[in-house]
Amino acid sequence: MNTYATKTSSVVNALTIDVEDYFQVSAFAPYIARSAWQDQPCRVEQNIDRILELLAERGVHATFFTLGWIAERYPQMVQRIVTEGHELASHGYAHERASSLEPEAFFADVSLAKAVLEDVSSTRVQGYRAPSFSIGNGNLWTYDCLAKSGYSYSSSVYPIRHDHYGSPNAPRFTHEVNAQLLEVPITTARLFRVNLPAGGGGYFRLMPYAVSRWLIRRVNSNDAESAIFYFHPWEIDPEQPRVNGVGARARFRHYLNLGRTAGRLRLLLRDFHWDRMDHVVFGVA
Repeated sequence: MNTYATKTSSVVNALTIDVEDYFQVSAFAPYIARSAWQDQPCRVEQNIDRILELLAERGVHATFFTLGWIAERYPQMVQRIVTEGHELASHGYAHERASSLEPEAFFADVSLAKAVLEDVSSTRVQGYRAPSFSIGNGNLWTYDCLAKSGYSYSSSVYPIRHDHYGSPNAPRFTHEVNAQLLEVPITTARLFRVNLPAGGGGYFRLMPYAVSRWLIRRVNSNDAESAIFYFHPWEIDPEQPRVNGVGARARFRHYLNLGRTAGRLRLLLRDFHWDRMDHVVFGVA
C-alpha cells in the first residue's frame, strides 16, 4: 500500500493560485511591454478551467490571487471561481512590483485592483499578494497602504534567498504588521539554519515531488504550522507560446517541467489537507 495514499497530517494547509498569464510574468517584462499585453494570445481561461476541475476532483477550495487586469477581461472566469466556493484575492492591477512603485502609485494600484475584483465578483476581497513577493524591509510602508485600502492580510513575502525575490530574515509564519493587517509568508522549512523553499512556484517544478512533500510534512509536523503553497495557471500549460529573445536562465526557470506540474498537483492534493487562505488564516471551519 502506498503510505501516502491517505493524508499524513491533520494540519490544514492553504492552497493559492497567482492568476496571471504567461506573458505577464516579471521575468518577461524586458521582452513584452505592458502596452503589448492585449496583443498576446491569452491562455488563462483554459488553464483556470483545468485548475478548477483538478480542485473539484478532490473537493478542495483554494485562494485565487487575481490581477485586476485579468478580472476586467475575464469576468465570467472570476465569477466561476467564486461560485465554486473559492476565495478571490488581489494580485494588484497591472503586475507591478511593489518595490518599483512610490506610495501614491502603489496605493492606487492595490485600490483599483480591489475595486475591480469586488465589482466583478460581488464579494469582499480581503487578501493581497505582491507580484514577485516584492514587499520587504525597504518598503514596509506598503502595509499601511494595504490597510488603508481595506485588505485584512497580505501574502507578499517569501523568506528565502533568491536573486529575483526573497527576504531570508523575515518571519517564517503569520504575524501582525500593523493593527489591521497580517502578513502570511510563503512556507519555508528550516534546516541547518537555512530556510528551504517549501511553498511551491518554480521550486515545485524544479525539485522532485518527493522533496516538496517532505518539506511540507516537516513544516506540518515539526513546526505544527500550516503550509502556504502557490503556483500559477501557466505552470500547467506546456503548450503555451514561447517568448522570443528570453535569456537562458529565465527560459529555464519558466519552461522547466511544465508538462509535469498537473500530475504533481494531483499528488499534492491527495497527500495533504488544503483549504482557502482566509479559512486557514482566520480559523474558519
